[in-house]
Amino acid sequence: MADFDVVIVGAGLSGIGAAYHLQTNCPDRTYAILEGREAIGGTWDLFRYPGIRSDSDMYTLGYAFKPWTQAKAIADGPSILTYIRETASDHRIDQHIRFGTQVKSAAWSTEDACWTVQVETNGKAGTVSANFLFLCGGYYSYAGGYTPEFPGVERFKGELVHPQTWPEGLDHTGKKVVVIGSGATAVTLVPEMAKTAAHVTMLQRSPTYVVAAPGEDKAANWLRTKLPAKLAYAITRWRKVLLGMVFYNYARKQPAKVKAGIVGMVRKELGPDYDVETHFTPSYNPWDQRICLVPDADLFAAIRSGAAEVVTDHIETFTETGIKLTSGKVLEADIVVSATGLVLQAMNGLKLSVDGRPVDPGKTLSYKGMMYEGVPNLASAFGYTNASWTLKCDLTCEYVCRLLNHMTKTGNRQVTPRNTDPTIGQVPWLDFSSGYVQRAMASFPKQGTKAPWKLHQNYALDLLNLRFTKIEDGVLEFSNKAGSKARRLEAA
Repeated sequence: MADFDVVIVGAGLSGIGAAYHLQTNCPDRTYAILEGREAIGGTWDLFRYPGIRSDSDMYTLGYAFKPWTQAKAIADGPSILTYIRETASDHRIDQHIRFGTQVKSAAWSTEDACWTVQVETNGKAGTVSANFLFLCGGYYSYAGGYTPEFPGVERFKGELVHPQTWPEGLDHTGKKVVVIGSGATAVTLVPEMAKTAAHVTMLQRSPTYVVAAPGEDKAANWLRTKLPAKLAYAITRWRKVLLGMVFYNYARKQPAKVKAGIVGMVRKELGPDYDVETHFTPSYNPWDQRICLVPDADLFAAIRSGAAEVVTDHIETFTETGIKLTSGKVLEADIVVSATGLVLQAMNGLKLSVDGRPVDPGKTLSYKGMMYEGVPNLASAFGYTNASWTLKCDLTCEYVCRLLNHMTKTGNRQVTPRNTDPTIGQVPWLDFSSGYVQRAMASFPKQGTKAPWKLHQNYALDLLNLRFTKIEDGVLEFSNKAGSKARRLEAA
């Protein structure tokens, strides 16, 4: 008999949300959360760099079941961490967490209708078994971020740091800082460090789309004064969802117009004399990569004040005191921050096997963006690339609960996605052109060209597909009735 009905991997935003849904919608199921670190929070506890904040509004990044009540819509990391921990405490989810338990691999046995999960706790190997495995450990490796091989970096006498492993106590006051990168982390770091640094340079190879938005949502704050918290939150959440969908769809249909609008917004912020064409006009279309959000235009304010600048160039080599660029320009630096991306990993980096057969994630099809062809009783939480992560995770958790309840009702202990349609083609899991995505896509599951194997980046479609469609769709194979093992043993 398995130790638990469900094992959740990860006690971050996704894992705590999964636990809430599970104990609310499947109260008869036992569960445990296996967390490799010693704290709740995942990303929001791991990252400690200056100014860390969400790049999505908290009305959609927050859980559907727990209203975000703070004034700021774009929240700082510590506030988000407090929100996650409050959720875990309020619902006694923290009592189900096994901290310091690193999941290494998992093996499925059809005979036992069970996953045997190999774990390491304080250096000691062990196992935990479960009927269902729910991977909520995010999409990147916690071991470290991606840093390119910089020429001459060994000569640099200053400090080179990556945001994912920010040194405790690093003081940048009065120092010259170069932040390499142009993504969400870089545009967060630059204005924050510029507050006390001597000067901050954002060094990028090519521009990224950057959009300014108010840090507070006045309409949301007004609604909270007039309506009950849950109702105000629900209205604001749906407003944010719909506006996001409209903007995304318009950007894909009219990329030139949206590009002109974003670039025009930047030009208005930085003035007619600023070289927006070089530093803030990407060569790709909006949403070919994720758009960066800067609350209250803080990045542009730092540039206007002279505390920060953007340089678009390539690194020729590091020197003892900074970075020499291919243009010949030299950037002097006491601290260089390599905000150069994450290391993505499929299925939380676990080694999986089914009845002794190793599972190669890169050769599997993804079912509804959460389960995998030929892999029984396993789901993973993976959010949107064009909207808040939690929107999709909430729907995934709801669906997993529906699935578990259906299995209880029908007496089946096993559910396995099976593709029997030879006309379904395969395409990459994500179509982003970002370097950190492209480096990892070969190892990720594929999506199909038709439903239910197609991955939608659309909350409305997913809401219909995950909340209201039939569980038994002819693709999910239900098997392994309760008591079937006992009958086989009696027959033997």
